[in-house]
Amino acid sequence: MEVAESTVPLPTREKRSCPEEETPYTPKRVRVEGEEIGGREEKCPENKEGEEEEPGEIEELRNGVEEDGESFADMMKHGLMERDVGILKFISDHKGFSGILKERYSDFVVHEINKEGVTVYLDNLSVPVDTEDPPLDVSAVLTDQQKQQLEELQHFKNKEGSVAIKVVDDTKEQRTLLHHAVKSLFPGLETKTEEREGLKHIVAYHAAGQMALAAPRKHSWPKSRGSFCHCVLYKENKDTMDAINVLSKFLRVKPNLISYMGTKDKRAITVQEIAVLKISAQRLSHLNKCLMNFKLGNFSYKKHPLKLGELQGNHFTVVIRNISGSDQQVEQAMTSLRDTGFINYYGMQRFGTTAVPTYQVGRAILQNSWKEVMDLILKPRPGGSLFAVIGFTAPFMSTFNILFSAGSPSLHFLC
Repeated sequence: MEVAESTVPLPTREKRSCPEEETPYTPKRVRVEGEEIGGREEKCPENKEGEEEEPGEIEELRNGVEEDGESFADMMKHGLMERDVGILKFISDHKGFSGILKERYSDFVVHEINKEGVTVYLDNLSVPVDTEDPPLDVSAVLTDQQKQQLEELQHFKNKEGSVAIKVVDDTKEQRTLLHHAVKSLFPGLETKTEEREGLKHIVAYHAAGQMALAAPRKHSWPKSRGSFCHCVLYKENKDTMDAINVLSKFLRVKPNLISYMGTKDKRAITVQEIAVLKISAQRLSHLNKCLMNFKLGNFSYKKHPLKLGELQGNHFTVVIRNISGSDQQVEQAMTSLRDTGFINYYGMQRFGTTAVPTYQVGRAILQNSWKEVMDLILKPRPGGSLFAVIGFTAPFMSTFNILFSAGSPSLHFLC
């Protein structure tokens, strides 16, 4: 697949990879009674006085670990494979090849396709000219101490009830910049000019109480401008919701004021559209200086937000490494993929990645096999302590067996 080259220098891909993402997976193994762990021997808890073990139930639970859990755990040691979940058929009969997908997060690049059918790229970091915006960076006119005082005032942590900022260069332009900086950077605050001891001060204060923090002020946004600033979000190795939460924190707004059309993979480089309610492009552009693995650009103002599912799809560019197969096999497979396509099975991530076989639980639910559902969910798992769960599981299984044998019609509600 061809991907258009971006005209904007983007962050270097590899130098900020997250260590935890690159650590190879080490499968857990079952811990057995009497095994030394961290230099000490784990022993089974002794029975309290007056309590008796029920060998039958404990043996049943132990067998459950060895029979049901071990088989799935064995799958996870080598990674759950397609054949383990019934993905057996291919649309073509040629010999395929294998390889590693997403060995690095930069091996998986996603470009959103918006509702107009246009593939989204980040290719413009400039801020649109708007006469309503101040001519300079509004953040630069406030000192770090003033920003801290204003933030405390914004969140009602300042007992004084107001913050006075002395105008050093007493000109109308400087006062206008200070007014705009406070109002745009700290939603919920209003400003006025006062003269104190012969000097002009910009005084910030609360005008509408704590409700002012819930949404941007209507009267501070130009009527001629669309209420939503649309832009392109470029992110690396970051989940979409994590990215939204980081942006909302830096913008000092609630996350629900940022809308998007779909969530994108974490372990990838992704490009998608977002829309922010009543936050200027100038302010969003300023975040490019302080955020890592993020870029915002292609700004525009529109009257509507984005809605989940509005996109037409995604354009993927992938790198497959450690290929096992000849050049002829690879060429043949790629030609078949291009000309014939493939069977659209569910992705492997839908079947679970731990010792709980989620796809087996779902199948049992569809079959109304509630006893099997409870067994799959509640029986001890490989790698866990058998005796740590007996106190809960054994009495539950006794109660469950009574209810099940009684044919309780509300069994699934009780569980």
